[in-house]
Amino acid sequence: MGFFDTLLYPLQWVVAWILALFHELLTTLGMDPAFGFTWVLSIAGLTVVVRGALVPLFVRQIKSQRKMQMIQPELQKLQKKYKGKKDQFSRQAMVEEQQALFKKHGTSPFASCLPLLIQMPIFLSLFRVINNVPRVAAGEIDAVGGMTVELATQMDSASVFGIPLSATFLTGDLSTKLLTAVLIVIMAGTQFWTQRQMMTKNMSEAALDNPFMQQQKMMLYLMPVVFGIGGIYFPLGVLIYWLVSNTWTMVQQMIVIRSMPTPGSQAERDLMERRARKGKSPLPGAQPIALDEDEDDAAAKKQSGQRQQPMSAKRQKQKKRKK
Repeated sequence: MGFFDTLLYPLQWVVAWILALFHELLTTLGMDPAFGFTWVLSIAGLTVVVRGALVPLFVRQIKSQRKMQMIQPELQKLQKKYKGKKDQFSRQAMVEEQQALFKKHGTSPFASCLPLLIQMPIFLSLFRVINNVPRVAAGEIDAVGGMTVELATQMDSASVFGIPLSATFLTGDLSTKLLTAVLIVIMAGTQFWTQRQMMTKNMSEAALDNPFMQQQKMMLYLMPVVFGIGGIYFPLGVLIYWLVSNTWTMVQQMIVIRSMPTPGSQAERDLMERRARKGKSPLPGAQPIALDEDEDDAAAKKQSGQRQQPMSAKRQKQKKRKK
């Protein structure tokens, strides 16, 4: 066992056991233990367990991002204060004041990366487990966790549309290249769309008008490219995990943006408009959305219980001239 496998062994052990337990459950429900989609659902189950465990971190990430956006005006003041000052003393003073500001508001610019950083070792552990399945099945290396020789043999012989779960874009035939290429494109696309939604819908104008956002925009295009290129080395089973994980992130973010938008963002204005149309009170601390005069009249009549009388086209024109 190499250094890398030794370092990740505890996580590989957990990942292998979760896969084995989901496989056992699906087999008990009547699915073929050597069927490719039995293992696909087992990998999806692993993804749900991992992402479910990361929900508290996601909540912390959302809170931290909101705090970061709320202190953008103060950060911009600091940048103007030290603009043009390139001496070491000024740079150090600016960094110290920024750190004090982050500490005061209980946030950090790196908090948004925390769920991804925690997922990476799990992702790499799954990569090693699936990559080592043929060797475990052949008896070349010892079993890891619940991934016994029997299970490894079943997983090694399992396939999706005739493509083994351990096959990669580089090692497979034409059909393997086509399927993995489609998954890589979808994986990169969901990641790009998720990040873009966050930047265009759930950020305030103050947060968008910031030099830091230029770096974020670069990452918006860079990260899908990095994962797209790296995806050609990933086994099919790992691509399935990452695609399910990206889909979870996308849906989770859509729910958060729609129901709990960042103050001052486009998503908050959309939410206020929806609440105004339904006659609901505005959110605490948010600016109420003004309805048109006709909408106000209709809402008032609806609340008073009066039935709106039909109006002729001539009378409608006279009413508009009076306005």
